[in-house]
Amino acid sequence: MSADSTREAARARDAADPLRGFRERFALPRNERGEPLVYLCGHSLGLMPLAAAKLVEEELEDWARLGVIGHEHARRPWVPYHENLSAGLAALTGAHLLEVVAMNSLTVNLHLMLASFYRPAGRRTHILMESGAFSSDRHAVASQIAWRGLDPEAALIELAPVAGEDTLSEEAIDECFARHGEEIALVLWPGVQFRTGQAFDLGRITRAAHRHGCVVGFDLAHSIGNTLLALHETQADFAVWCSYKYLNGGPGAIGGCFVHQRHADAQPRTAHSGGLPGARLAGWWGQEERTRFLMESGFRAAGGAAAWQISNPPILAAAALIASLAIFTEARIERLREKSVQLTGWLEQLLHPLAEQVHVITPRESARRGCQLSLRITGGAARGARVFEALSESGVVCDWRSPDIIRVAPVPLYNRFEDVWQFARTLGDVLRGVA
Repeated sequence: MSADSTREAARARDAADPLRGFRERFALPRNERGEPLVYLCGHSLGLMPLAAAKLVEEELEDWARLGVIGHEHARRPWVPYHENLSAGLAALTGAHLLEVVAMNSLTVNLHLMLASFYRPAGRRTHILMESGAFSSDRHAVASQIAWRGLDPEAALIELAPVAGEDTLSEEAIDECFARHGEEIALVLWPGVQFRTGQAFDLGRITRAAHRHGCVVGFDLAHSIGNTLLALHETQADFAVWCSYKYLNGGPGAIGGCFVHQRHADAQPRTAHSGGLPGARLAGWWGQEERTRFLMESGFRAAGGAAAWQISNPPILAAAALIASLAIFTEARIERLREKSVQLTGWLEQLLHPLAEQVHVITPRESARRGCQLSLRITGGAARGARVFEALSESGVVCDWRSPDIIRVAPVPLYNRFEDVWQFARTLGDVLRGVA
């Protein structure tokens, strides 16, 4: 064992970490002896900010104290409640304030965006997405294609890695545009692929899509709060995300979406323009706040992405996300990303001695991944599953993705270098005991 791969080395790194204090602001799952588990599953469900309990309790108190009057007079009035989240989301996505809104869940928001931006016409009827996309994304895309009377099997282009590879190259995406660009109406792509942990160059994909006349949107479920984003600058048309992973908003947390300002500006404010790209499915909460409660039949859209709102936000769910976004604002995503690169890089280094039994399928370059490393255990899926179960029994929280992947993600807000060291040591012990 080298001097840089010991528990002492991990603790020295933690002592020098300027972000180490943020760990104390989260509830850490513990074993029956009260000891913190090695929690490396923030890519699936982020930990609870301790402040979330207080904010949710305050909303409950205001509900009890004020009833309906809380819409205007709660500590954080409920009518404009989504505005409490906009600044934090804009900072994390590299967007303008009016380009983001917290609402619904990821797949509901994806359906709303596809209804607005998927406009098949003439030869341009196809949607491009990656093969092996998260199942809910594929279900949404296929159903939107079918809703328009088209055949998903014919209109859906799914780009897969070349045989023998786990990840896709940007060159392969470029080649797909060269072959099919005139047929593609819309591109839906992940910021980070959920199974492999591969991060994509969203600017490059956007430029390629726009060169070929395609609308482009991104699923940022595994990107927001994890990687650096610049949605406005890169000119993405839309994006959607959930908030229960790296954003620590809680199980089933309110999601969000981005709509580039040029699309909101292009829509008439006072009419439903069903023929225009970016036209909205309207609901009363997308009405401008000034006239919303007049309950008139005419629709006058709110400014920016807020016009895509359908209903009022779930206050109790949104309160927990306010707590988390306040932590992100203080920590700053640039500093978190810097620590993340160090954490995940050291984890990969610690796994090198296990290379004969552990294959890291996530790209090695830090620019092509976020926190997550996806591991394939030699000996087949059955052995991999046994290794995963043994890790769980040893106090490590990670997750299993069929058919044969263990996903681990050291999250810079609350994971330590010692957590990374403990995982690598435990995995080595488990591998020696699992045939």
